[in-house]
Amino acid sequence: MTTEEVCVIGGGLAGIASAVRLLDAGHRVTLLEARPALGGATYSFRRGELTVDTGQHVFLRCYQQYRGLLARLGSTDRVTVQEGFAVPILRAGRPPHLLARNRRLPAPAHLLPALLRYRPLAFGQRMAAVRAAAALRRVEPDDPAADRISFGAWLAAHGQDSETVRCLWEMICTAALNAPPAQASLALAARVFRTGLLDRADAADLGLPSAPLAELHGKPAAALLRQRGATVRTGVRVQQIRVEGSRYRIAGEGGGLTAQAVVLAVPHPQAARLVPPEAAPDRARWARLGAAPIVNVHVHYEHRVTDLAFAAGLDTPVQWVFDRTPAGVSGQYLVVSISAAEQVLGIRAGELVRTYLAALAEIFPAARRTRVRDAFVTREPRATFRQGPGSRSARPPARTRSPGLALAGAWTDTGWPDTMEGAVRSGQRAAEVVLAHLGSTSNATEAPT
Repeated sequence: MTTEEVCVIGGGLAGIASAVRLLDAGHRVTLLEARPALGGATYSFRRGELTVDTGQHVFLRCYQQYRGLLARLGSTDRVTVQEGFAVPILRAGRPPHLLARNRRLPAPAHLLPALLRYRPLAFGQRMAAVRAAAALRRVEPDDPAADRISFGAWLAAHGQDSETVRCLWEMICTAALNAPPAQASLALAARVFRTGLLDRADAADLGLPSAPLAELHGKPAAALLRQRGATVRTGVRVQQIRVEGSRYRIAGEGGGLTAQAVVLAVPHPQAARLVPPEAAPDRARWARLGAAPIVNVHVHYEHRVTDLAFAAGLDTPVQWVFDRTPAGVSGQYLVVSISAAEQVLGIRAGELVRTYLAALAEIFPAARRTRVRDAFVTREPRATFRQGPGSRSARPPARTRSPGLALAGAWTDTGWPDTMEGAVRSGQRAAEVVLAHLGSTSNATEAPT
C-alpha cells in the first residue's frame, strides 16, 4: 500500500482542475479515474471516419476559470470564441433571424437593439421583454429566496406571456440549465442571464470546440499531470474511502493507497456512496438533486446542407444544431442537441432519427437533395443535476466534516449552474480546502514542542 499526500478521485474537469492547483502548490498527487481516459462527461469515441463527442459542449467568454484551465492544458487553439454574441435563429419556411449584441454599446444597452428588432415577437412583447431583462438585473443569484421559486413563475409575474417565454427565454434557459423556465431555479437563471448576457457586453460571446473533447480536455490533461509529476491511474474504480486517524485509506480495483487528503470529484450518486458517513452525515439529501438528460442526434450528410456553424431553432424539434465536420472529412456532420430531454430519452433511435431528419430538412432545404451517410443517437441520461427551485439547499460545500476530505463537481455549491465553468470552479475550491488542511497539518508538525 503506497502513501501519497493527496488522492484526487475522478478525472473529469473538476478533478483535473483540483490536481493542477495542488501540483502548482507543490504537493504530490495521485489521480484515480474509473474510465479508460480522463475527461469525465467530456469524452469522445470513434464511429467510422468520425470522432464523436458524447454531447455538444459550449462555453461563454465569461467562463474565466474554464478558459484558464484550457490555457494550462495548451488547448486554447482547439476552440473558437465569437467576437460578438450572435445566434442565428431558424424557423421552417422563414429566413434566419440573427439575435446579436451591438458591439458598440456597453452593457446592458448592448442587447437593446436586438430585443427591439426580435422578429419572432410582436413589438409589445419585445418591450415587455426589455422591461423583464431590466428587472432580472436586480435579482441576486446568491439570494436564497431566489432559489425557492421558478424562473417561469418570475417571468409570468413580470409580464412575460407564454409566447414570449417560448420564443425567447426558453430558448436560452433550456440550453443553459437543461431545464425549461417552469422547472428552473430563478437563482440559477439569474446567474446565467446576468453573468452571461446583462452585466458585461462581451460575456456571452460563444465558444465552441474545434477539436474532439478528448483532445480538448482528457488527453492534454493526462499529459500535463504526468509531466508535472502526478501519478495518473485510469481504469481504477474506487470502492471505499475510510478515515484512519489523520489519513485516508482508499480501496480500489488493483490495490489501494493511503493519503493525507482526498478530493472526491465524482457525480453525486457515487460521492454519496463513497464518502465516509462521518464526513457528510447529510449526504442523503444529495439525492434530491436527481438527474436531467440530454440527447444528441448525429447526421452525416454526403454534401453540405448549411454554411452556419450553429443555430437555434424555433417552432421545430431542433433546439440547437452544430456543424461538427472535421477537417479532412467530406460531406457535412451535424449534431442536434436536445436539452431537458425527458420526453425523448426513451424513444427508439430509429424513430428519433426519422423525426430529426425531417426537421432538419425543413430548416435546411438542401438536406432534401443529398444522401444521408450515417445517422445515430447518443444519450446522456445524467447529463446534469436537476437545476430546479430549491436545488441549492441540496448542494454541499467543498468542505466536509472530515478535515482534508473535500468534495468537487459541478453539482456542489458553486453558485453556478452545472456547466464546465462550474466544474472547474468546484475543483479549485476543493483544492483550496485541501491546501488549507495540509498547511495546518504541516504547521502543527513543525511547531516546536
